[in-house]
Amino acid sequence: MRILLVGATGTLGGSVLEVLRGRGHDVVTASRKGSDVPVDITQAGSIQEMYEQVGTVDALASCAGSVPWLPFSELSRQDVLDGIGGKVLSQVELVRQGLARVTGSFTLITGVLARDQLRTGTVAALANGAVEAFVRAAAIELTQRINAVSPTIFTESADHYGDLFAGFEPVPVRQAAGGYVRSIEGHQTGRIYEIG
Repeated sequence: MRILLVGATGTLGGSVLEVLRGRGHDVVTASRKGSDVPVDITQAGSIQEMYEQVGTVDALASCAGSVPWLPFSELSRQDVLDGIGGKVLSQVELVRQGLARVTGSFTLITGVLARDQLRTGTVAALANGAVEAFVRAAAIELTQRINAVSPTIFTESADHYGDLFAGFEPVPVRQAAGGYVRSIEGHQTGRIYEIG
């Protein structure tokens, strides 16, 4: 399959890229820098340019999305908007603009905070929950399949977060990459693949 991988240069994206190429897929990478195609998913025009450059693909896989990590009392309205724009609207726009370019499936990224919240993660929980609701609803209408991968913290990133995810069992990022394989090569739609 020809797959467009957005966010290919991060910890998750790098692992997804390795796994998909190892399975024989033709993967076109897209991210802000260091990829085949540049894209800023927070800008609709940049997404349009990406699709125009890449053309038709069998699948789109998104490993991109950012949210602020702040105590709720310190969040500004702009912080909340940035989180919604960085993880929710950006991925919805990848799907919306991809309807004419992606023939098989969309795989989006959410995360454990949609189901298991913690301090300073309010915007992350909000964004993840919104993406998951979007996937379930869009699956009813799209001719393409759509799913999301929802991992817990990665073993490779655990030190970066310190005690923030205390008690959460980390998983190897390669395990999350397996969720992308399941979504792309499988037959289900409207599913949230919880990893860990």
